Amino acid sequence: MRKPLLALVFVASLSVSTAYSAENDMHPGLWEITTTSDLLKLASQIPPDQMQILMNLAKQHGMDMPQIQNGAATSNVCVTQKMVDEKIPPSFYQNKSGCMAQNATHVGNKYTWDFVCANPKLKGNGTAEAVFSNPDSFTGRTEFDGVAQGAPIKEHADISGRWTSADCGAVKPPQ
Repeated sequence: MRKPLLALVFVASLSVSTAYSAENDMHPGLWEITTTSDLLKLASQIPPDQMQILMNLAKQHGMDMPQIQNGAATSNVCVTQKMVDEKIPPSFYQNKSGCMAQNATHVGNKYTWDFVCANPKLKGNGTAEAVFSNPDSFTGRTEFDGVAQGAPIKEHADISGRWTSADCGAVKPPQ
């Protein structure tokens, strides 16, 4: 049970940084992204030593595990002006998790894309969407269906983001 649960929390954490730019007047700078899901509610059941393994796994994929409390994962993301101008999903999926974003569309204030994960620990397909209510905030959702570390997974997560500052401080943009 612990190994599949670790993999599932890892999958849920992938969605934390998925929505970056949908409107060309979205503010560049520091964004706080919060992801909630039933899966993340289970994170409190993971023993500290197993959570450390999960954090190490995330680091191997070039990610920092977000803070997880009360079924929500919160992280900070630096959005550059270039990301805002290009209106494309971040290279996060391709470069960090072994997943690839594709079929991105942008209509009005809604931005959608698909992603495919094909690596030894995570295989499957997903969709993501973000709807910007204004240049300072968005809400969205991700869906994923696949296999994580050999365990079948079908999970959705709700995402919200809010702009917090024009200066990213120590938070570096994804590469």
